[in-house]
Amino acid sequence: MPKVSQQHLDARRAQIVEAAAHCFARQGFHATTVQDVLRESGLSTGAVYRYFRSKGDLVSAVAEQSVAAAVPRLAEVLLADPVPAPADAIAGVVAAIDPFAAEDAALRMAVQVWAEALRDDDLGALARSGYRRVRGLFVNYAERAVVAGLLPAGTDTVAAGQVYFGLVPGFILQRLLLADVDPASYANGLRAVLAGS
Repeated sequence: MPKVSQQHLDARRAQIVEAAAHCFARQGFHATTVQDVLRESGLSTGAVYRYFRSKGDLVSAVAEQSVAAAVPRLAEVLLADPVPAPADAIAGVVAAIDPFAAEDAALRMAVQVWAEALRDDDLGALARSGYRRVRGLFVNYAERAVVAGLLPAGTDTVAAGQVYFGLVPGFILQRLLLADVDPASYANGLRAVLAGS
């Protein structure tokens, strides 16, 4: 039997993760069965179980993929040179993640991961690790903003990063649940709030 290449194995795993993400986005974690993922992927039971022992493993893989996809987009905005003003940074971040709302899975998956991470210890650990990494980008941004004179000297950059990071889930929830917010209006609202403070 010919040896299967690592590229083939990686592509097969990615195919399964993508199928699971589509199913989870449509039906939620709990309503989705492994059979649903099999149908979506077009693969056999053996092929799926070669890579994932359980549905929980699939949930974790999809969550990891969602965070991994977001980090480069956020880093591009938050680590830009010159350092953007705070409202512009948040505007850039929500504009960078907004296309995920139109996709079948990414932002919907984020919301489900938040909820599931509260009851599943393994997923909770994974989510905390991923979100600490993302929040670290906002803390790094705040540090750079202080150096650039965009935030006052002596600003608690960890606290500022926490607040900036907190603005993103607010956008995501409104974007998905209310569907009446967009990056431009969110940024304009933030500029008005900052100007009045």
